[in-house]
Parts: sequence; structure tokens; C-alpha cells
Amino acid sequence: MKFLNYNFKEQTNAAPLAVFRLFFGFMMFASIVRFWANGWIETLYLEPKFHFTYYGFSWIKPIGNYTYLLFIICGLSALFVAFGYKYRLAIITFFLSFTYIEFMDKTTYLNHYYFITVLSFVLIFLPANATFSVDNLINKKKYTNIPKWTIDIIKILLGVVYFYAGLAKLNSDWMFRAMPLKIWLPSKYDFPLIGNTFMQQEWFHFAMSWSGMLYDLTIPFLLLYKRTRVFAFVLVVFFHVFTRILFPIGMFPFVMIISTLIFFDAGFHQKIIAFIKRYILNVSSNDFEERKIVSRTNLSPRAQSRGVVLNQNYTFSTFKGKMVLPILGVFLIIQLLMPFRSLLYPGELFWTEEGYRFSWRVMLMEKAGMTTFRVLDTKTGRSFMVDNKDFLTTFQEKQMSYQPDFILEYVHYLGDHFKSQGHKNIAIFAESYVALNGRLSTRFINPKVDLYQQKESFKHKDWIIPFSSKIKIKGI
Repeated sequence: MKFLNYNFKEQTNAAPLAVFRLFFGFMMFASIVRFWANGWIETLYLEPKFHFTYYGFSWIKPIGNYTYLLFIICGLSALFVAFGYKYRLAIITFFLSFTYIEFMDKTTYLNHYYFITVLSFVLIFLPANATFSVDNLINKKKYTNIPKWTIDIIKILLGVVYFYAGLAKLNSDWMFRAMPLKIWLPSKYDFPLIGNTFMQQEWFHFAMSWSGMLYDLTIPFLLLYKRTRVFAFVLVVFFHVFTRILFPIGMFPFVMIISTLIFFDAGFHQKIIAFIKRYILNVSSNDFEERKIVSRTNLSPRAQSRGVVLNQNYTFSTFKGKMVLPILGVFLIIQLLMPFRSLLYPGELFWTEEGYRFSWRVMLMEKAGMTTFRVLDTKTGRSFMVDNKDFLTTFQEKQMSYQPDFILEYVHYLGDHFKSQGHKNIAIFAESYVALNGRLSTRFINPKVDLYQQKESFKHKDWIIPFSSKIKIKGI
């Protein structure tokens, strides 16, 4: 089967996907342990009285102390994925548990959480346990080769993350105002060697902005081209280590560094596997892999009973093949189109944030706001102000103050809360001011609109006051 001259039947060595599975599983396990060790389960999911939800997924919420059990399940399934033990069940469990965790509170949204969800969904359909896995040892079966597209689809996903992040930087704030780096970098005055010199210079802010944009736009192609691959990987390591030192972005830099190894040839990954066997597992290739490599057609029943490992090509069954490629094809198209949904909305994207999430827009803006609420009895005319600290954590209040969907959801929570306390004829109005990328703070929400009467939907929120400035060039 060929599409656009791509041969979906072509086979390639399974080592790159096996190494990717191994590192992915261990990185995810480390992420879960880190999240737990920092006490974030308690502070982000158990302490808040109210949780911001995604539209259509309001039923996904923390489950009390059982939330810890959810993290345990997620962490253990990540380990099972790494070892390739009960792989299919393990990766499905990881996908479901991690996605549930991600959707429990919109306040914690990060692009790399979404990337893990996307990646783990795709891994459900890939033979990542075809070689170098516990499943191999149990089933006494090793697949040397797998369909080439099962590796290429991961490369495509990585390319989308980078390239779309670069497209998003094609805006006048990033290129011609060096925003928001001009705000962030001077605060790194204590950075060794360059903190008090380069970090304070405007030319350095522009250099960082343009180099970051060019890096994102070109790195997928440099990784694909064999002659520039090593150079590209050095850039990947330098870029992500540098950004990790500068900004608190968690495990994302390490996930991207490890993930880009999949662009290297199979021989490189076979060396990684050989190193792990020899120096970590302390077994020789003959002990771990097979006593004799033979094909199924030459294997006698007696040889099978002695536990000889099979060495063959992995092939999807006819039924499975007809299902997997269409599912992943549709999923990939969705990922390619979703970042452009913001074009369906009027107004400035950075201001309204309609269509902003799930679109690989990474660290593009510095936004701060102050939003207060007045609850009015429409019949008596009596009103009172809400103290947000009575309902939200400091982190939640900060996120709510400048994001329209947060504001609307919070308003409905407040209205329902006060209605349950006996208040009647409730109307809720917002006094909201927001500053974007170093501009002066301006009014954000129409103060005359009763937000309690507004309903969440995919439609444009016309109660957002239009942006007072203009970002002349826009990427995605």
C-alpha cells in the first residue's frame, strides 16, 4: 500500500522503537515520582476547593485520597512500558491514567503534558515491544524488523511540535519586540557568567528570540538529514539544557532530548541496547537474545519446546492493519489541523486565547491580570464583592485572572455557590484588567455583562473587550 510514494509495507530494524519505549517509560516514571515528591498532588489537586475543567470534561475531577492511587497506577504502568512487560495493557493504562491526571484541573495545563498524551495514544498502536522486552522473553519470540512507518510517525509528531512552535513565533511581538524574553531574561541576573552582562542587553533578547524561532523551524529537517543529524542533536541538547536552566519547565527538555534519539539509525540504537545488556543487565547477547537465530519456517517442534527465540518480521494482521492505519491517519490529521482552529475566531489570539491550547504555542507571552467580581441581587439592587482567596488558591487565582474561559467557569461556580446559600436573582459582573507582553494594563471583560447568564461553548466570547493594541504579524 502506497500513499504519496510512501511504502507502508517497508520494514526496518525494531531497535529504535525499543529504545524509545524504554526511555519513554523511565522518563514518565521519573516524572510521576518527581510530581509526588514535590508535594504537588496535595497542593494542586487535593487542597483546592474548586477545580477548573475542560469544556465537555467537567466529570474528570480529583478523587480525594484515591488520587494518590491514580498516580501509583500511572507510575507503575510507565515502568511496565519501559520493561516491555504486558506492553499493550501497560501503555493503555498509562494513557488513560495520565490523561485523566492531565484533565483533572485545567490550571496545570502545559504543552508537554499534552504531548505525552498524544504520544502515549499513538504508542498503543505501535509494536514497541517487538524486541528487547520482557514480553520477548515470556513469549520466546523476537521480531527483528517492524513496519518503518511505526517509527516515522513518532518522528512526524516530534516534527509537528517543533515546527508549529516555530510558526507560532512568527509574530511581531516575538520578532520585533523580543517579547516576552525582554521581560524574562533580565531577571536572570544571577545566571553564571552572562547574567549581569548579556541577559541585560536588548540585542541579546532579540538574538535569543530569533535563534529560538529558527531553531524550532529548522531542527526537524536537520534531524531528518543524515549529514546534519549529529550537529542537530548537539543543538537539541544545548537548547533544551539552556532553557531548562533559565526557566522552570520541568521534565519537558529531557523528554525532548531523549525523544529525538529516534531520528538516529538503527545501528546507533543497537549499540545502546548492547551497552545496556552488557553493563547494566550484565548479560551477553547470546544469553539474553537467543541461543540460535532461526526463522519460524525452519524451526522444528522440538526446537520450539526448547525455548528457541524466533527472529522474524513483525506484521499487522489484515484486520488489525485495516484498523490501525486509518485511526492513526485521522488522529495525525487532527493534530496537524488543530493549531489552526484559532483562525476561526476574531480578535487577537494572545488576548482572547480562543484556540490557544493544544497548539504547541510554547512560552510566547507574558500575561498578568487582576479580576474581581461583584454579585448583584437584580431585584433589590444590593451587591457585594467576592474575595477570590475564599475559593481559589493563589496559583488558581493567577491563572483565572487573565483567561476568559477560566473567568466564566469561576463565575458559574460562584453563582451556584451563592444560590445554594439562599441568594436569589443573582447576577455577576467582573472588573478585569490585563497586561500583555509589557503593554499597559487595560480593561479585559465588559463590566456591564452579567457573566452568570453566559454559557460556555466553542463560540466567540463577545464579552471580551477587543485588544487595544495590534500584533501585526501572526503565525499560527
